[in-house]
Amino acid sequence: MSRAIILVIDGFGLGHAPDAEAFGDVNANTFANLAEKFQEIKGRPLKLPHLSKLGLVKACQQASGRTLCVEPVKPTKGAYGYAAEISTGKDTPSGHWEMAGVPVLFDWTYFTDKKNSFSAELMAQINQATGYADMLGNCHASGTDIIANLGEQHIKTGLPICYTSGDSVFQVAAHEQHFGLDNLYKYCQQVRVILDPLNIGRVIARPFIGEIPADFERTGNRRDYSVLPPATTVLEKLTQADGTVISVGKIADIFAHQGISIKTKATGLPALLDATLAHMKTAADKSIIFTNLVNFDQDFGHRRDPVGFGEALEYFDERLAEFLDQMADDDLLLLTADHGCDPTWPGNDHTREFVPVIAYHNHIDSINLGQRNSFADLGQTLASLFTLDAMDYGQSFLDELKF
Repeated sequence: MSRAIILVIDGFGLGHAPDAEAFGDVNANTFANLAEKFQEIKGRPLKLPHLSKLGLVKACQQASGRTLCVEPVKPTKGAYGYAAEISTGKDTPSGHWEMAGVPVLFDWTYFTDKKNSFSAELMAQINQATGYADMLGNCHASGTDIIANLGEQHIKTGLPICYTSGDSVFQVAAHEQHFGLDNLYKYCQQVRVILDPLNIGRVIARPFIGEIPADFERTGNRRDYSVLPPATTVLEKLTQADGTVISVGKIADIFAHQGISIKTKATGLPALLDATLAHMKTAADKSIIFTNLVNFDQDFGHRRDPVGFGEALEYFDERLAEFLDQMADDDLLLLTADHGCDPTWPGNDHTREFVPVIAYHNHIDSINLGQRNSFADLGQTLASLFTLDAMDYGQSFLDELKF
């Protein structure tokens, strides 16, 4: 029986999706635009030999028609394609749930006002439930900017910093020592209950440390409180069939801990990759190892840092060699993303883009998977791989892989 290893390069789009105009994202292209800016600033193209051999550059060229500033390497071994999203949003839960076979076809509720984002009635309800007199923020903001601007006031007053973004999300930043990590989690759990009837996708705890703005730093103790997926995902189907799903990073939180057998937290790209490789050494047959590489999105996409994004891609490419070397003959490696987050794009929100669909096993040739009409093709492929009942959405490409 096989194993599947899924690496989600969070926020890594390959060019604007067919419906990008509705999102204001026409001409967004995370990969091509960051590569162009990287060469402009660093004076050289990106070097991604392993990803290029798997067909990543070719997939982006097909998705967008762009020529990429990446050192040329011919695809030699791997299946490559690109997928459009059918979910209504361009957020993290929608992207992950869709790739697990359950697209989000309803509309999330969003806090659309840039300032005074939360109504007076909602704030009063939250304050009464949590016991705090007020909250700071109440606006759209970058997570790092808002703690720099309000962190000292937060420490002085003891009030939580609450903010949102273009996603369906309520985020709470608080100091790990002065406010307390347990208090932050409790606050977010109470807010989650209040927001459930409003159809808000996530409440996110964003702890930080430091005593002055120059030293404020978010920690790895983030926690996401998500609503449940709207239907049974391929992860749940596998665990119900006595398989194992191993979550690395924030995957368990994204799926509200549904269909998860083992949870491993790790902070930072090196640690996430190390944890995944460690599980590859021990995971039994009939297992999915599912890893979200959040740092691409969190540290470079939202912060609009194309050079940092490019350097992280080069580091990931180097480490990818370890994954390829450790693959057993029955292993299937899948590389994809949950949405775009173009670091050259105005603002700091996600971008509506195609995402990569890259597959590898030890005996694969170079295969062009072309355009996939839904992220759910990955979930359907996993259902086929583990001989589970078919998902309601998506088209399997397992046969094309000659696995």
